[in-house]
Amino acid sequence: MKTILEPKKKEDVSLEIDTLARFILNIQKENGEIPWSVGGKTDPWDHVESAMGLAASGYVEEAKKAYEWLARHQLKDGSWYSATRDGIVEDFTRESHFSAYIAVGVFHYYLITGDRSFLREIWPTVKRGIDFALSLQAPSGEIYWAKNKRGEIDPMALLTGSSSIYMSLKCGLALSTLIGRFQKRWHTAWEKLGYAIAHLPHHFNMIKSRFSMDWYYPILCGAITGAEARARIDKGWEKFAVPDWGIRCVSDRPWVTMAETAELVITLAAIGMYEEGEMVLDWIKDKKYEDGSYWMGVTFPDTVIWPDERTSWTAAAVILAYDALHEISPGGCLFRHSFWESLGREELSVVERFKAVYS
Repeated sequence: MKTILEPKKKEDVSLEIDTLARFILNIQKENGEIPWSVGGKTDPWDHVESAMGLAASGYVEEAKKAYEWLARHQLKDGSWYSATRDGIVEDFTRESHFSAYIAVGVFHYYLITGDRSFLREIWPTVKRGIDFALSLQAPSGEIYWAKNKRGEIDPMALLTGSSSIYMSLKCGLALSTLIGRFQKRWHTAWEKLGYAIAHLPHHFNMIKSRFSMDWYYPILCGAITGAEARARIDKGWEKFAVPDWGIRCVSDRPWVTMAETAELVITLAAIGMYEEGEMVLDWIKDKKYEDGSYWMGVTFPDTVIWPDERTSWTAAAVILAYDALHEISPGGCLFRHSFWESLGREELSVVERFKAVYS
C-alpha cells in the first residue's frame, strides 16, 4: 500500500521539507560539517542523519560535502570521536554505531544520485568505519558500544546501537557489492548480529529498555520483520505513544521528543503501516518554532518545551519521515523491509531494482 497525496497536500509537504532543509543548511559549515545547532557540538551519527535530510531534500552536493568532511576527520582506527565543537574534542569516546553509520548515509546518497564514482571515492572511509565497529563484536553477535579515551573496550552492548550497526552492515554490504568488493566477513557478522538482536535480548543493557528507541530500532533496522515486528509495535504502543503529543523518549517520563516520533513514523512505514505513520506524524506537525524548525521535546500536558536547542538532526528526522511515507526521493525506500527483501544478497543493482519495484 502506498500513500497517495492530493496535489495541494503534496505542495504543502514540499514546502515543509524545503523549510527544514534550509534550516539544516543554515547550520552546516562551509567545510561540510553539520553541528547539532549554530555553535553546538558535532557527533558523527547525527551529522550523517542531517546529511541524509539534505540529500532527501535535493541538496545532494551539500550532503556530499558532509560525507567528505567525515572522511577528512576519521581517526586511523576507523572511528570518530563522539563529540567535537569547532574542531576541539569534547568527548574522546569512540562509539561503534557512530563509526558504522556513514554506510547508511552513503548508500542513501547513492539511491538518490546513482553516483557510483563517489562510492569508490568514499569506500575506504566506509570500510574502516565498519571494520572498527566489528572489532567490538562479541562472540555471541552483539556489538559492544565503545572504546574509551585510553582505548579500553566497554563490554556493554546497547540494543539501539547494535540495531543501528545492523542497518549499517546491510548498507555496507550493498555498497561493497555495487563496487565489486563484496565483504563476506561482514555478511557473517551481520547474520550473527541479527540473531542476537532478535533472540538474545538479555545480552543487551536492559536498563535501556525504558527508552523508546529500544522498542522500535530492531524493527527499523530490519532485524525483526513481519508478524513479529507488528506484534512488537503493538506491545510497546501504550507504553510509549501519547496521542496528539508524540512518542515518549523514556517510558517513565511525561516527555515526548520529535526525533523519536519521526523515527517511529519511518519504522511504521518500513513495515507497511502507512496510515498509522501518517497519524503519528500529524501529532507533531504543530510542535515547531516560528522558523519552521521542530522542538526537540515537550512535556505533557503542561507544554513545556525542553530543551530549547533547535537541532539539525531533529529537522532531518522529520524530513526522512515524510520521505518514508510519501516517496519524496528514491531514498524513501531505504528502511522499507519490502525493498530489502526485493534485493538478492549479492545482486544489488539498486537504482534499477528501485525503479522496477516502486515505479
